[in-house]
Amino acid sequence: MNKAKEFWDKASKNYDKSEERFEYIHDKTRESTKNYLKINDIVLDYGCGTGTASCELSNLVKEVHALDISSEMIEIAKNKAAENNVENVDFEQSTIFDNRYKKESFDVILAFNMLHTVNSPQNVISRIHDLLKNDGVFITATPCLKDRKSLLVSMQMLLVSILSRVGIIPISIRRYRRSDVDKLLENGGFQKLKTEEVYEGASSYFVVAKKILQAQ
Repeated sequence: MNKAKEFWDKASKNYDKSEERFEYIHDKTRESTKNYLKINDIVLDYGCGTGTASCELSNLVKEVHALDISSEMIEIAKNKAAENNVENVDFEQSTIFDNRYKKESFDVILAFNMLHTVNSPQNVISRIHDLLKNDGVFITATPCLKDRKSLLVSMQMLLVSILSRVGIIPISIRRYRRSDVDKLLENGGFQKLKTEEVYEGASSYFVVAKKILQAQ
């Protein structure tokens, strides 16, 4: 975790700038998400990065608990919230397995552009299932790097793959297809409510899924 934290801490300095080329995908994701939020919702934003989504969506819900592995990302997010007078978002440098997050605590959990980077995706999905209330909703947007992508993105992914193998990038980048994400959610106890491919140079898979209660 320390190497991954160090990587994302360094990436934080230029993170917003580097993501500008995918702003269409990010904007579309946030706009689609707004349709599934209610004013009394308690939301967990898992892998919140520099807090753009948390801040933008905060006025639609009761409160947002936003977490990220990177303390530098969290500092940027806190500053962004302060600049925009956002008061109902709690930013924490943490992981989703933090014991402070209790079972069945959240109405909605968000995971944007990060499921392809976690070490144990099935464990993460299981934890998300536990943290959601019985009628809870999981909303995710996941880069599907085995689906459509431009030549530029393909070349960039080849470079990332090489750097990951030699340890310069200390995180695993999974090359999902949309069907892989579907299977991950199905095996984790979720029923899809909406799916959409959002494309701008690369394929991002937007999914809204409802928690299915497990048989006792």
